[in-house]
Amino acid sequence: MSRTALLLFFFTVSIVFSQEKNKKDFFVDANYFYGTILRHNKDISHLVKNHPDGFIIGFNRKTYGTESWHQEYNYPDWGFSFVHQNAHYDVLGENYGLYGHFNFYFLKRNIFFRIGQGIAYNTNPFDFETNFKNNAYGSDFLSSTYLMLNYNKQHLFKNFGVQAGIALVHYSNGNFKAPNSSTNAFTVNVGLQYSVADENTSKYISDSIPNKVSEPIKYNFVLRGGLNESDYLNLGQQPFFVISGFADKRVTYKSTLQLGADFFYLPFLKREIEYISVAFPNRGVKGNEDYKRVGVFAGHELHINKLAIVSQVGYYIYYPYDFEGRTYFRAGLKYYATDKLFGAITLKSHGAKVEGVEFGLGIRI
Repeated sequence: MSRTALLLFFFTVSIVFSQEKNKKDFFVDANYFYGTILRHNKDISHLVKNHPDGFIIGFNRKTYGTESWHQEYNYPDWGFSFVHQNAHYDVLGENYGLYGHFNFYFLKRNIFFRIGQGIAYNTNPFDFETNFKNNAYGSDFLSSTYLMLNYNKQHLFKNFGVQAGIALVHYSNGNFKAPNSSTNAFTVNVGLQYSVADENTSKYISDSIPNKVSEPIKYNFVLRGGLNESDYLNLGQQPFFVISGFADKRVTYKSTLQLGADFFYLPFLKREIEYISVAFPNRGVKGNEDYKRVGVFAGHELHINKLAIVSQVGYYIYYPYDFEGRTYFRAGLKYYATDKLFGAITLKSHGAKVEGVEFGLGIRI
């Protein structure tokens, strides 16, 4: 069982709950999807056998502008969803997931984009003896993200509406446990909606929101950590730690820019270096290479109330052992408990290759 996936889900749920405390009207939607598993990695080519299908059920709470972020983001919905995906291939099994999500509306609210984050349970993960072919899922519980872009027509007939479009469903355990090649299913979907409240029973509030936010440059310090494992099986899970320092400048109500540096302490690399030096002597690895790293990065935060969506790109300036290249990426969620204290869950990767899920606590002064 992946504690990373469980913590990620509960972090997401707590964030969604904190966004809106007042009871408003809501709607539910049920969608059927059908698609294909993308070959994002040659290592999963043997798993792409059939077309997955499944369903998505969502509970959606509406917002009407009682808080500034409602208006800034065109009155989004927040809610929870359940996703079932059947790969129709016994090796991959079936996935059942619970998510917290947001719906963001465009084009006179006819189009919405949903982003959901949560955990999923897989019925047939990797096992040396019984399921060695499943190198996509190394654990029963997986972190999962799904993206949905749909045409949306509410109250088409009384309280019933329709929606249809495309969705991408991602499953991974964040390299918490090997193997972790992960899957991405690209799908088309069609569904029905039912609104509990009648049309036009609530009105949108529109106040003036300042376009600019005046803040001085702030300085941030973050301690991150987690567990991960080398792609070489049976080297064991290892704890890792990251110390980050960066300056940021909030330039608008939505956006903050960042510039900083990371120090990485990565014992899983130490195990890998020792293993490769013995198992693959022709690769030129001596076995005493340093497993620590230093990187510099630039980043951005997209603010949604107390929640922020973090995206960063970095480059290793201290890189003694070659592992997945010098460029790295970080993406995830950040929650401001106060103006100075925050928690974060981020995913660090090298391109499509995930290195680990980072749990962090930080201060902004």
